[in-house]
Amino acid sequence: MSQYSLKDRIVFITGASSGIGAACARAFAAEGARLLLAARRLDRLEAMEVDLLESGATAIHAFALDVRDRAAVERALSQLPSEWRAIDVLVNNAGLSRGLDKLWQGQPQDWEEMIDTNVKGMLWITRPVVAGMVERGRGHVVNLGSTAQELAYPGGSVYCGTKAALKLINDGLRQDLMGTPIRVSDVGAGMVETEFSQVRFRGDSERAAKVYQNITPLQAEDVADAIVWAVTRPAHVNVAHVLITSIDQANSILFNRKSS
Repeated sequence: MSQYSLKDRIVFITGASSGIGAACARAFAAEGARLLLAARRLDRLEAMEVDLLESGATAIHAFALDVRDRAAVERALSQLPSEWRAIDVLVNNAGLSRGLDKLWQGQPQDWEEMIDTNVKGMLWITRPVVAGMVERGRGHVVNLGSTAQELAYPGGSVYCGTKAALKLINDGLRQDLMGTPIRVSDVGAGMVETEFSQVRFRGDSERAAKVYQNITPLQAEDVADAIVWAVTRPAHVNVAHVLITSIDQANSILFNRKSS
């Protein structure tokens, strides 16, 4: 059975300026896709374009977007050039964590940022994109999950809650789309060495570096590879849920930290 070809397919990636999003852009470029890239940092997206085209992307359209802003999302998607509107693959990658406080010591603004980005932002993007997919009779939605959606960890209750919500929304969307050719996948990952911890600790590089000390984490490319694999399965195959970790991680709380 032949794989689903991504040649000249429009792949829309949110949070594409760094980490897993940027790795996805590179991986889909290698498949010959047309890349529709969104992130808050447009300068980073623009700096990636030459390399992505050299890697095999057949075209790129990048724009600045904060997925938390529903009006901005609706405006940006409605104003896409006509040749970029028929989105074939949506990768809901934009997401973040803030802080590592106990719930009663947490900052409400951190909670709002996580919920607005990880849950509501994903919904603001998904609704109009999937409506177009249903109308055209083709498409694939990939949501970025986490080991955190399977098991909460101390200090991460709200972040873990947002990822658990994403998992159930993913499953509900897949059920809503039964009877259509549109596929929906949740690709979750454990510890990945990206800017994630830098963002969580608001630029505290020393604290962020300790997260990855004496352990072998995943790299962003590992997750991107799993996403491309899920998307390129034969059209009748829906990869509902994938969870990957490094060999040094069992779940969101159990790690193999080497002594040196």
